[in-house]
Amino acid sequence: MKKGWRIFCHILIWLGFIAFFASLARYSGKMTIHAVLVVFVLYGVINISAFYINYLVLIPRFLDKKKYKLYALWILATLIGFGLIKYGAGAFFKSEILMRTKGHETTFIKYFSNTLIITTIFLFLSAVLKFTNDWFLNERIQRDLENQRLSAELSFLKSQINPHFLFNSLNSIYSLAYQKSDTTPEAILKLSEIMRYMLYECNDNKVDLERELQYLHNYIDLQKIRFGDNAFINFDVTGEVTSQQIVPLLLISFIENAFKHGIANDASTPIILRIKVEDGHLFFFIQNKKHTHNRDSSGGIGLANVRRRLDLLYPGKYNLDIRDEADTYTCQLSLVL
Repeated sequence: MKKGWRIFCHILIWLGFIAFFASLARYSGKMTIHAVLVVFVLYGVINISAFYINYLVLIPRFLDKKKYKLYALWILATLIGFGLIKYGAGAFFKSEILMRTKGHETTFIKYFSNTLIITTIFLFLSAVLKFTNDWFLNERIQRDLENQRLSAELSFLKSQINPHFLFNSLNSIYSLAYQKSDTTPEAILKLSEIMRYMLYECNDNKVDLERELQYLHNYIDLQKIRFGDNAFINFDVTGEVTSQQIVPLLLISFIENAFKHGIANDASTPIILRIKVEDGHLFFFIQNKKHTHNRDSSGGIGLANVRRRLDLLYPGKYNLDIRDEADTYTCQLSLVL
């Protein structure tokens, strides 16, 4: 809340507070208009002054800095000082303040003790307000720091995807170039389209699911160029994908893993990839036969990355089941879009 608006709210609340109790006293018929103005307006200003001295000066200067003894001394001095100020005001307006109904004047001790109680209440209320504001402020700061930390972590995780993907794709294109394949230029063009999407089109927190699926198609096409006629993958998408959004680059690691560690050139055991969208949920399934001789220690980077991104971006909204069996590797993911 901006400072000017906050001051306006404080003034409005105090005016309402004074007007409410002054109206009750006036319509009760026991006090004259002059007495109401003295008791509720003058003493209201005095009590509110004590409130803000504690709120704006004493707590920040002493209590927040853990100078408890000094704070206690200043509170005691404030109580005595405002008690004397109130008694001086009462003596000035003796007929409205100090005189009782039977014509006897209230003693200094009794009046002073009553003012201490009222002043203590206002000091206590100011402390409650200060601690409440500080608590909410600290909570907001903690949330902001946590959001900044999560944002930095997500940026770092996302930055890992591009080099990881590029490393694997360049390996594939290098293999084609080494074989002097005529499909090398097409593979480079396909990689260029993929990198354009990764660099320029998926900078938002979420992207259109349809566009993300097109990116997956491009990646699979790039792998088919690499394998030529020996690439076998059953890729099936069902459901309404045009009106959905998803966190970008979330599914690619599973597909990369299947091509890198699986067998893609056997027609009898193709890579099976199914994506289904139903009632705002995405169901992802991929299965591949494993290369028993491929044990690349870096292969877990992508999947560890996607697990962490799911934890951060879809907390409590996803289920990931990975089954690493003797001959097959299966991943099933369901999440709320």
